[in-house]
Amino acid sequence: MAKGIKKIAWTGEGKVYNAAKGPVPNQLLVVAPDQFVWFKISEWHEGTSQPEKAKNVKWAIFNGKGYIEHQRTIPGTFKYAYKVPRRLCGPYTWYIEASWSGNFDGKSGLRFRGHAPARLVDSRWTRVEGGPDVRKDYHFSYGELLWLRLFTEGLNGYKNVEVRVYRRLRAAMGLLPKDDEVTRKIYYVNVINGEINLRIPNTYSWYQSIGDPAAVEEFYVRVIHPATGKYIEDDRGDSAHARFLRIKKKVMSQVVERPQNRTPVTIYQPDKSAVRYELCKFEQIKVIEDGKPILIFDNGRGAKKLQPRREKTLESIVFNYDSTELSAASLKKLNNILQFLLEHRHSSIQLEGFACVIGKQNHNNVLSMNRAKTVKEFFIRGKLDPARISTIGRGEANPTDDKMGRDNIKYKNELSYVNNRRVDISFEYYAHNAETIIYQTIVGSTPKTITVQPVNFDTKACYERTKHTRMLTLYNLNEKKAQNEGSIGVPAVSGISKANPMPIQYIWPSNKITASGIYSSANEYLVHIHSCRYFAVENNPTVSIQAYPDIEWTLEFSFNFTNPAAYTHGNLPEYSRNDPKPDAVQDLIRDRRKAQSKAVSAGMESKRVKNSPEMMTKFGLKLQAEWDAKGSKAEVGVEFAKKLRRVLNVFVKYKEIADKVKNSVGGAVKKSPLSPPFMFEVQAPSLNAAITWNLAKGEGKHVGKIATVGKLNFKGDPLIGAQFVIDLLAVGSRLHPLVAAMITGAELALSALHGGITFEAKFYGKLDFDFKALEINSLTGVKAGSLDLGAQMGVEITLRISFEVKYKSWFMEVEVQLRAQGAAKAYFAAKMTLDSDEKGVFYKPELGFSGLIFTFEAEIVVGGFKRMLKFSNDKEPFLKADVPNLTKQYILP
Repeated sequence: MAKGIKKIAWTGEGKVYNAAKGPVPNQLLVVAPDQFVWFKISEWHEGTSQPEKAKNVKWAIFNGKGYIEHQRTIPGTFKYAYKVPRRLCGPYTWYIEASWSGNFDGKSGLRFRGHAPARLVDSRWTRVEGGPDVRKDYHFSYGELLWLRLFTEGLNGYKNVEVRVYRRLRAAMGLLPKDDEVTRKIYYVNVINGEINLRIPNTYSWYQSIGDPAAVEEFYVRVIHPATGKYIEDDRGDSAHARFLRIKKKVMSQVVERPQNRTPVTIYQPDKSAVRYELCKFEQIKVIEDGKPILIFDNGRGAKKLQPRREKTLESIVFNYDSTELSAASLKKLNNILQFLLEHRHSSIQLEGFACVIGKQNHNNVLSMNRAKTVKEFFIRGKLDPARISTIGRGEANPTDDKMGRDNIKYKNELSYVNNRRVDISFEYYAHNAETIIYQTIVGSTPKTITVQPVNFDTKACYERTKHTRMLTLYNLNEKKAQNEGSIGVPAVSGISKANPMPIQYIWPSNKITASGIYSSANEYLVHIHSCRYFAVENNPTVSIQAYPDIEWTLEFSFNFTNPAAYTHGNLPEYSRNDPKPDAVQDLIRDRRKAQSKAVSAGMESKRVKNSPEMMTKFGLKLQAEWDAKGSKAEVGVEFAKKLRRVLNVFVKYKEIADKVKNSVGGAVKKSPLSPPFMFEVQAPSLNAAITWNLAKGEGKHVGKIATVGKLNFKGDPLIGAQFVIDLLAVGSRLHPLVAAMITGAELALSALHGGITFEAKFYGKLDFDFKALEINSLTGVKAGSLDLGAQMGVEITLRISFEVKYKSWFMEVEVQLRAQGAAKAYFAAKMTLDSDEKGVFYKPELGFSGLIFTFEAEIVVGGFKRMLKFSNDKEPFLKADVPNLTKQYILP
């Protein structure tokens, strides 16, 4: 079953004047000038598998003589594009075909030509073929050879253009002539590669037709379109061209010859185009970070500031003694060179044949030339345009007159003789020396592996004198760190140590400040990947991985009250040096004493408020640094207390609320066993303003770059809050004498075991706000802020118990300690976000319920062994309900 490409088709992309989308066998496509027209493989032979369809395919453009003018190798699933410049538009046709092997059958392709309005864009009179324009500084003589060169658009391929030579007539007796006279008509003029090139040796006949020539006559030309019969104009609408050829009244030669069409002189130069076709190549480079591949280079896209480096390549084909036949190894090598030259259409090729000194010198001269012709014929059979090839036979390499000595057949197998039987193939091309690709990232003090991986990396057909290899090399701090084939891992780490007490030198994260100056804070890793197609220069790195530190700075100004408005009551056991208590019991007592302390402080402050509308406040200024994924932290700061007079009177009302609660519950501070211990606390505002700045990775079109991001934030957490804590053991003691007796018995038993028990219920609520006022990003600009208003209400019930037991036997003493805590909590939360997006300003409400969360923690110590236990359902709380996702509501467009 046949395999391979059956048909190609126009994809519909690019302007085609006369064809519908799809395959049109043998139909001529007429395409618009100076724009890409795209082609694809539209049909495969039945035996072609899907993997085979993805193989590399050679696309070739054939000129009118059947030679390949341009070839490119791309995957079979890719589209191929070609454009016809205006100067090559006209009736001249090309043929396009695709093939796996490069053996084109001339059946599966399409013919096409370009169409553009006919126009003359430039003109020259020259003394030699392809020479400079001499109109301004040279006067010809009659019979002197001259050349006319006209640059056209929309006429390429015409072979019957008419050129008329006009003599400029001068005014006589104040009267202008009606029109200039036609001196000569030149028929069947060819337009080749968009140019008219005429060799004109017959100006003596002009002299004869004039009759009485002036001292200097002036001539110009007009060109007639072969299809319309009209004069062809320039872009100014003028039909007179090549003004003026000046001929002085002097006869140099009386020979009369016909003008001749000439092919334009083409000086082939290597292609500097950013699009490369060398077979020694890689097509893409991927950087893999955190498991995500990022494409930083894609067939030329991503390369910047290409600096073409002109390279001269010399390849040699060796022949057997007195032979012009090509060996199998030579054929393979020649085919690689051929494919390279087909994909570098602007390189000229020189073939130089040589022979060793054995034999007659005249015979060797002919042999060397025949060897060069053999290589030329191979290239021509491969559809390389012979106009690009020059051949010469150099005869004997290192010739000698010592025919009785070294000129002896017994030496024919010596290495120097073998190497002299050769053809040198020399050509020039531009190897790309692109600027190093920079990939910026952010890392911590712990090494992080970033993988650099080229795609479709193949160096088998390398033409460098020192061959490229598939090896990747990594350098850091001018030292070679690693080398690997296929891909390489970069152990990226920042320059900040985990143990740095305060990395103030990185206060601006993208820079490092030292005594000698300010430098980049990036730790740079250089990766070398080289091929002929891109990044050919070995000593220039291909990729620079710049690892910046993940440090985040925060400058925070905080403000809050010294004491909240708090009232408590409790029956607390006393302890002193004379009556020591176990650690667990002391901790319980300290908690209660802190509550009493708050109450006392609040009471003292309440008296001050009555006498003067002042409130004691505390200010803080803090500079904080966090790095290494926030695993390291350092800060410096100051706190100072001040009085703010007449500005916070509203919080006096909070105290009045607390007073009312105290009076209604009956919680005066006194030691009465009949009053249940409780604490009611109204939390005063805790406000802060913070400026944070750090580095952040770019996204979208900025991927692979880092930005400096600064944020201004105002926060109140809480803006106002309150909590009510009840000692449930004390409440239970008041319910029934039997319950009181049980609780008292449990407390006495645990006290005897150097332990204790608490059972509390806390009801709390708070309001907070978070105003992200401004965000400035060095890559994306300024972003407007957002406002979050939140509220939370909840309940938490906690039981704590501890004791220790000592067991003695005749051979050892064992001590067992237990500390355990169980808690159940649940809360409701609500938030309102005010923000903006591309549609306008919106608000978005959010509701949430935590569900019922149980937590149990225990610490058991037996002798010198400790065991910690913790159980919680915080991942899957009980009674967790699905909360509806409320939509954005737009306020302003």
